[in-house]
Amino acid sequence: MTRQEVSRKLRSVEQLPSLFFIGKWIILSALVGILAGSASALLLFSLQWATDFRETHTWIIWLLPFGGLLIGFSYHYWGQDVVKGNNQLLEEFHSPKQIIPLKMAPLVLFGTVATHFFGGSAGREGTAVQMGGAIADQFTRIFRLRPRDRKILLVIGISAGFASVFGTPLAGAIFALEVLVIGRMRYEALLPSFITAVIADYACRWWQVEHTHYHVDLVPDMQLPFLLWAVCAGIIFGLAALLFSRSTHFFSALFGSGIKYPPLRPVVGGAVLAVVVYFIGTTKYIGLGIPTIVEAFENQLPPYDFLLKILFTAFTLGAGFKGGEVTPLFFIGATLGNALALFIPLPAALLAGMGFVAVFSGATNTPIACTIMGIELFGIESGVFIALACVTAYLFSGHSGIYSAQIIGSPKHLFYGRDRGKTLTEIDKKHQKKNRKTEKPG
Repeated sequence: MTRQEVSRKLRSVEQLPSLFFIGKWIILSALVGILAGSASALLLFSLQWATDFRETHTWIIWLLPFGGLLIGFSYHYWGQDVVKGNNQLLEEFHSPKQIIPLKMAPLVLFGTVATHFFGGSAGREGTAVQMGGAIADQFTRIFRLRPRDRKILLVIGISAGFASVFGTPLAGAIFALEVLVIGRMRYEALLPSFITAVIADYACRWWQVEHTHYHVDLVPDMQLPFLLWAVCAGIIFGLAALLFSRSTHFFSALFGSGIKYPPLRPVVGGAVLAVVVYFIGTTKYIGLGIPTIVEAFENQLPPYDFLLKILFTAFTLGAGFKGGEVTPLFFIGATLGNALALFIPLPAALLAGMGFVAVFSGATNTPIACTIMGIELFGIESGVFIALACVTAYLFSGHSGIYSAQIIGSPKHLFYGRDRGKTLTEIDKKHQKKNRKTEKPG
């Protein structure tokens, strides 16, 4: 047999390219996972320090306008090309223009820690995802990767950040695949995403980072009435997700139109937040709010907690402070579920767990990732109730979300079939235009 014939036979074996693919992405996934997981560990340590200091020195909240000024100046003069945050990662995936600047990572880290240190209401997922995406994209240049490989690299950067910051590798891997296009998944990135998520989670834990644990002790039998109540709860969770998304966009537009000089927006917003916190007399609704989330699984809370967290977080992020939306969404969902226990005959802890992931599902349009996250956090016993809540919330949140650069690959229902391929921003503008025409007299 000649050398040419041997070469042709080898090329005809489908598994050989698969071996090369696996080998290449194990190396890249290890690099991204270790770096992104370590970055998440630094973020979590920093946020814990900032939270502890703020809670023992509450006077620091009066300096929130100063913190806003620092954040505003840093992004206005050094971060104009990374100010879009998570949406920039999605835009680069769909319409590549340039490598994500590495400075996105330290800038968002500084902005998030400053937001929490001075008393803003924000999360951490956005920060971890942006750091992961920025770190991962640097290897595009280092290894001179092709455009299709770069897309996988952006996916694993998102996967690494999400998985490591929450300690949920399965959900992190699926989230990175599901968040890019509504109703579609990138299966060519499936294996790299899972490998990176596991490595990033391990790397973060290696730094002795502790993740918060939640408990759902009682799960009822899967009887039809209980399942129908889960669907009803999912509808409410979806509407809460819609309210949060619309509120965030509203305050962003309000500050953008009312204050033309961007660095002043968080200054004004910080001043308002500091005064409001002083008058309500509690720091419950600022920061991550993890103690309240934990309490929602154990004790009855005021039924208005979720509404105040929506207002505080939407106002904080709309004013230009930095941080993610997901942990506040956990707060909103868990406290709303706690409130629903007053009239829905399901255990309060189960409803809190359902809301925890379902509001997140509706706001990010990632029902599968959120279902898996609920199973990772609360156990397989509650899986059916969590799945019903997540899918229903996804449907009832409408074609909206916190990531305006998401593209609709498969509409949530046939009434929106014509919107396939459009971003959430384009759909929102279309609806606004339609509403203005409807409101015109005559």
